[in-house]
This record gives sequence, structure tokens and C-alpha cells, in this order.
Amino acid sequence: MGFAFVIDNRRCIGCHACSTACKAENSVPLGVNRTWVKYVEKGVFPHVRRFFQVTRCNHCANPPCVPICPTAAMFQRPDGIVEFDGALCIGCKACLQACPYDAIYIDPESRTAAKCHYCAHRTDVGLEPACVVVCPVHAIIAGDMDDPKSEVARLLATERVAVRKPEQNTKPKLFYIEAEESSLLPTLAAQGTGYLWGDLPQGGDWRGPIEIDQGRMAGALTRSAAPRETYNVPHRVPWHWQVPAYLVTKAVGCGMLLLAAAGLALGLFPPVALFTWLPAIAALVLMAATSGLLVWDLDRPERFWTMLLRPQWRSWLVRGAWILIAVSAIAAAMAAAYLLGRPGLARALLFPAIVFSALGAVYTAFLFAQAQGRDLWQSPLLPWHMLVQSVMAGSAGLLLAGLFLPAGAAAHRVLVLTFSASALAALLMTVAGEFGVPHASLVAEAAARLVTRGRYAGHYAASLGLGLLLPVTLILVARTSSTALALSASLAIAGLFLYEWAYVMAPQQVPNN
Repeated sequence: MGFAFVIDNRRCIGCHACSTACKAENSVPLGVNRTWVKYVEKGVFPHVRRFFQVTRCNHCANPPCVPICPTAAMFQRPDGIVEFDGALCIGCKACLQACPYDAIYIDPESRTAAKCHYCAHRTDVGLEPACVVVCPVHAIIAGDMDDPKSEVARLLATERVAVRKPEQNTKPKLFYIEAEESSLLPTLAAQGTGYLWGDLPQGGDWRGPIEIDQGRMAGALTRSAAPRETYNVPHRVPWHWQVPAYLVTKAVGCGMLLLAAAGLALGLFPPVALFTWLPAIAALVLMAATSGLLVWDLDRPERFWTMLLRPQWRSWLVRGAWILIAVSAIAAAMAAAYLLGRPGLARALLFPAIVFSALGAVYTAFLFAQAQGRDLWQSPLLPWHMLVQSVMAGSAGLLLAGLFLPAGAAAHRVLVLTFSASALAALLMTVAGEFGVPHASLVAEAAARLVTRGRYAGHYAASLGLGLLLPVTLILVARTSSTALALSASLAIAGLFLYEWAYVMAPQQVPNN
């Protein structure tokens, strides 16, 4: 059994009866939608045509929102309906990032995720979804696509249908007859703030102009007239400043512990306070700050413990949480061993510290990879980039601490060399890797242009110039100056925050609906 929707665009009149019925049936609050009708217009006046597209959850056969959910609040039923349990949701918004269709929202009343659930309460008793019943022209057809006798199955067998973003491999089960290409792919239609019945305010979380390569957009269109989006729901940004901040605290804490443990294990660092108990305590404090920032960004922070008490282990949110706990436990044990005079125990913890601090540095790359709705984050280079960033941030933290605690001349040279090499590697990965190569999709390209030429260009330029190039230059010019070292380390950490801000926020600005 596999429930699916077919939208017959030959019949749809854009009346919004489906949206209204959905709100009434499921008590959907104002300002959010489970089902809505998108308008796209094409042509030159007076020869203009308006296209309607009923938009909602695609109930994918391979739904990316399910494995990323840390508590299994989002789940797939045996009949193919992608359902959610608001009682388990912690409001992490990871499912919103994973959905390539912007079909999930945070309910402003319950502060939990919600979306179209195929009116499962009606389907379970043999009734059709409310939107199907209310449609005056029978443009919405629902049923079991695996049943050859159903109307849905017959339409799929006899009509030419299209789905949204088939390249995402989500296997969507929302099919369109006579689909309009510029409506299926958001970046193909010009977007602004002027809509049919009013203007959306600039700023905030509302949809704004999307910057993409106009030549490539024109090449992607199969029709001659340029389309314009004239009605849609607001686009909102799920993750906020806490996420870039957590990436920095995690990078510094894991990097300090990783470098100190590796240096001691390899004999590059002497067993002095700067490389023994101090990085362990710093990692412990910064892991606590990291966890606090993550909880802060939850819409239901009081439910944080749900992901630990009943974890959904496919989610990298869950795996990451336990990695952070492991790093904290190892750091606490190492600090206690050093301070209590148990060097043998501390040395036995060096290898676990190296392994788990490295995992702590890179696991977010795999979480971003699960967020399939943000194409810019789908980079195979990202784990290595985050590891290099953590090494740079950790060496910067140790250099700052070295202003107050002795390191030894040889160890100091190793720290300076590590900092300089990792900063240059981060610069190369950023310019030549993340943003110097063609991107696989228009959505990723639009996000990259927001970073390099658009809204976040200032953050990006400052992160490269002030956060990477200037610190290395200062060290090369004034190698032994403590002031230059302190300034270089501080600039590198500040530059990392600016980079993470642009990298996290820009892809969220590009709408998927």
C-alpha cells in the first residue's frame, strides 16, 4: 500500500478551497499552511497566463525528514503516509532543513513541527482527505497508487505526470498532471516582494529576492516567456544565530583537546599545564556552552532530554549529542587525572580524546548532509573543512592561553606552524573548494551567490581577509610578538564565526516552495 496525491493542473482553478478545508479540518493556526496554492504568471501583457500549483507534503517514499528527526516524532507509516507525533517533537527544526519542498512548519501554538499528514484520522476510517472532498473541480485525487483499481493508479498509468525535485531521490508521491516547470522549481520564477494582494515586508524571515545566475536560469527554462511568482506562502529561516555560535564553540573546544592530546601522544608537547589540564577544562566548559546553545535554539527546550531517553539513532543530532557527552566525559576524566596526580590514567585517555574530539569537530558535516533541503551543505569536502577549522580554532585557543602559561620554545613553534598551516588550508578549502567550483543545483548556486556576492558577502570577505589572511600575515611579520599572536588568534576565531554565520544562514534564505 502506498498512498499518493495526483494534482490535475488542467482542472485547478486556484480557488484555495483545499487550503481552507485543510485549516478547518486540522485546526491549522493563522500564518502557517499545510496545503496552499502557489501562483506563477508568464507572458507579456495582455498575453499572460496564470498557473496554479497545489503545494503540500510530498509523502516521499524515501522521506529525508524521518531519519534526521532525533526523537522519531516524524515517522513513516506502513501505508506510506509520513506522519508526525507532536508529543515527541522537541522543536529542533531539523526536519524543516531536511525537506526539499518547504512542506514542514513550526506550529506557532504548540511550537512543534507540523505538516500535511494525509488527513490520517480520516484515511484510517475510510474517508478521503478534506482537501479532496472540498475541491469543486476534482483537481485533487488521493488514493493507493499500489492498487491498480484506484483512480490514482489509473491516472499514473495513463497520464504524463511530473514531481518536484526528482534529483533529490526522495521519491515524492505528489504527482502533477501538466506541471508548469517554473512552478515546480522555485528559482526559475522571478521572486520579489510584490504579490497580487499586497507587498511583503523586507527583512526578517519573509521571502526576499533570490540572486541566481540569470543566464543559467534562462537556459533552464523550456518556455520562452519569463515567469514571475505572484502568490505564495512566506519563507522562514529555521535555525538562528545559536547554530553558527555553537559551531565555533565546538570547533575551539574540540580543537584544543585534539591538538593537546595529539601533541602529548607524539611527544611534540611537554606535559605542562598548557597541554594537560587546561585544554581538558577548556573543552569541558566549551562543550557545556555548545550544548547550551543547541538547547537554546530548540522551540521546545524543556523536551531536550527526549532525544537522550528515546533516541532515534539514524539522526546525526542524536549521534552528535552523544559525541559531545563523550568528549565532555573524557575531558573531565583527563582534567581530574592530571590535577590529582594520575599521569598514567591521563595518558591512557589520550587516544580516546583524539578520536572523540575529532568526531566532535566533524559530526555536524554529516548532520548538514542529512539536511537535504539545503543543497549548499551537501559537500563531500565539508567534514575535512570542519576538521581543519577545528585545528585552526584549537591552535588559536592554545596560543591565547600560551600568553599566560609557559609552553616551551619548541612547542610554541609547533603551535604557530599548526595555526598558520591550518589557516591557509581553511582559506584554500573555502575559496577553491566550497565556493570555487560549479555547484550541482540552482538552489546551491543561489545560496553560494548570497555568500560571495549578495547579502552575506561582507561576512564572507571579512572571514577570509580578517579571519585568515591577516592573522597569517601578522605571524609572518612579527613571529615572536605576543601582541601579534593574541591578535591573530582572536581574529581567526572571530573570522570563523563570520564564516559560519554566512554558511549557515545563506542556504536557509533560498526557498524550496
